[in-house]
Amino acid sequence: MSVLVLGGAGYIGSHAAHQLIDAGYDVAVVDNLGTGHRGAVPKAARFYEGDIRDSEFLNQVFATENVEGVFHFCAYSLVGESVEKPLDYFNNNVYGMQVLLEVMKAHDVNDIVFSSTAAVYGEPDVVPITEDAKKAPTNPYGESKLMMEKMMHWCHNA
Repeated sequence: MSVLVLGGAGYIGSHAAHQLIDAGYDVAVVDNLGTGHRGAVPKAARFYEGDIRDSEFLNQVFATENVEGVFHFCAYSLVGESVEKPLDYFNNNVYGMQVLLEVMKAHDVNDIVFSSTAAVYGEPDVVPITEDAKKAPTNPYGESKLMMEKMMHWCHNA
């Protein structure tokens, strides 16, 4: 059984992968190397280059690795770019989450750690922001992350 780190060649994902390995977990990394770097992936982790929107690829990784849990760190994350290219953000972030949730369901994997963003809160009424603050994103990036949160919520309750 292994833990799958999506976006594990990026800054946060690679650090998480290192920490998981140091804690004794068997780690596999998936990254499309769009912004990540192969050299950032821990040597002790198995690496799969591919896109989570490719369900055939992702199903193969889940089957090969016998995944027991997922750490999700792969998303487009530039606010300004999201305003210029909103459909790219919804495709990568939201559709990517849909494919992931479908594959997780098919392989009976229920555990996920998801990295969201303060951008889901927009312009907060009160600082510091608490998790129960009103969510009102002001850009496609924040909106895509909020949609991803809602998708996980509804799938968990289904």
